[in-house]
Amino acid sequence: MADDLSSFAKDVLLVKSWKSSTFVWRLVVLTLAMVSGVYICSICLKQIGTGTKVRFLEIKVEQKPCPEPNIEPWEIPYVHYPKPKTYSRAECACHPVRYFVILSMQRSGSGWFETFLNSHDNISSNGEIFSVKVRRSNISTITETLDTIYNLDWLSSASKNECTTAVGLKWMLNQGLMQHHEQIAEYFRIHGVSLIFLFRRNLLRRMVSVLANEYDKNAKLLNGTHKSHVHSPKEAEVLANYKPIINSTLLIAQLRQVNETTTKALEYFKSTRHIILYYEDVVKNRTKLRDVQDFLKVPQMDLKSRQVKIHKGSLSSQIGNWNDVSKVLTGTPFESFIREDYRR
Repeated sequence: MADDLSSFAKDVLLVKSWKSSTFVWRLVVLTLAMVSGVYICSICLKQIGTGTKVRFLEIKVEQKPCPEPNIEPWEIPYVHYPKPKTYSRAECACHPVRYFVILSMQRSGSGWFETFLNSHDNISSNGEIFSVKVRRSNISTITETLDTIYNLDWLSSASKNECTTAVGLKWMLNQGLMQHHEQIAEYFRIHGVSLIFLFRRNLLRRMVSVLANEYDKNAKLLNGTHKSHVHSPKEAEVLANYKPIINSTLLIAQLRQVNETTTKALEYFKSTRHIILYYEDVVKNRTKLRDVQDFLKVPQMDLKSRQVKIHKGSLSSQIGNWNDVSKVLTGTPFESFIREDYRR
């Protein structure tokens, strides 16, 4: 009996010992698992701390290139496909656009001429943009402004739809153009810009217009409002009543200076594709407007303008000191200015 109890006690001790040993091993395994987990987490946290880059699959949608236009090889530099930042050209994305500039001088008919161009469904001429001094303060602001215009992002009353065929502006010679002529000529060459020179043959008539316009800026003859251009014969008649007095002593020098400025402009930009127009020729012969449309490669249209000419008839009726002016110009290279006349 005693032997049985002894044997039983030994068995109990063995079982307890085995159970105790199993429990210890479980603790060891659990501890190892926890330590491993902490280590793995620390590694992960370090990787997150140094920044992980998540890369997405970039899918580029390739735009189909525009088909080659059916043009002569020499025309290729003058054909453009602008991509405006402010809107989409949509179905007109492959509609080619030509860039142009009207180079002129104040009171040479450029405003009147521009209204003809803007009456065309596919031409946008954005006016005298560089009359604002900050836009012409240096060559950088000039090129930035031109880039905006030619990218079709310049919004004005002249802006057409996304199917514009020709886009440009009016640029007076005294608005930074001559000072930066080398860089601007290079810009025209690189960007394929075409030039329309528009001048007046009769510089004396231009002087009358300049002086009358300056006078009206202060006098404001039309019900207290200054207007550089008018749209009714009555308004034109009111403005034409003013007859400026021309300084006959300075007249020859002033006419010579204007002549030299236009000559320089033609020389500076002679290598740029251009056409030369004179106000008097457009007045007498409206087929000149067809030549311009051919030059810009736009569909031919019947162009119209609502502007009314202010100073008509002979110069003798428009200048307050006509006798003095006539006497000074007689026998000079400018004598023809007092003899020329046209009715329209």
